[in-house]
Amino acid sequence: MLVAIVDYGSGNLRSAAKAFERVIAEEGLAARVAVTADAAVVAKADRVVLPGVGAFGDCKAGLAALPGMIEAMTEHALVRGRPFLGICVGMQLLATTGREHGEHAGLGWIPGEVLPIAPADPMLKVPHMGWNELAHTPGRHPVLEGLPDNPHAYFVHSYRFACADPAHQLARVDYGGPIAAVIGKDSVVGTQFHPEKSQATGLKVIGNFLKWAP
Repeated sequence: MLVAIVDYGSGNLRSAAKAFERVIAEEGLAARVAVTADAAVVAKADRVVLPGVGAFGDCKAGLAALPGMIEAMTEHALVRGRPFLGICVGMQLLATTGREHGEHAGLGWIPGEVLPIAPADPMLKVPHMGWNELAHTPGRHPVLEGLPDNPHAYFVHSYRFACADPAHQLARVDYGGPIAAVIGKDSVVGTQFHPEKSQATGLKVIGNFLKWAP
């Protein structure tokens, strides 16, 4: 099994790759990880991961600058129905529109828009940074299988994904109001938190993703 982590100039991808490699080793999976900017590698991958750190528009531009990459990802996830994971801004790029420093078109794979976090409690600072509890429904999605009640995950973000269809929100976090923490549709899932920084919770999600057969 080939796991492709897309490198489009958005942040340090080594920590994500190391987390996937750790789970593969600990669970004895026949898989290897490739951090790549090559659309041809993504086209033949069994799993694709899209990380992301920074502003929505910059990340989308960086992705679009890689020849054939968006087309290869679309073929993988939407045409072939193979597992795809977006992390943080990589999750937000799945939206129809991002409203960070203007209006930017997303990939449009999961209908919704990316909006500024506006906590009801003025004492809560933005960005939302640190550990928070996830609220999820057991049995809702295979990628969340086996998580305890109210598991903790690590967040760093100033914008949130507002799903057009509530059914696409698989887990939430409360930060002065509910915020989507995990979204999903068909073979595509996204985590607003960083699984590679979320210790036991994150490693469980990664393991589930590696074994998921949508």
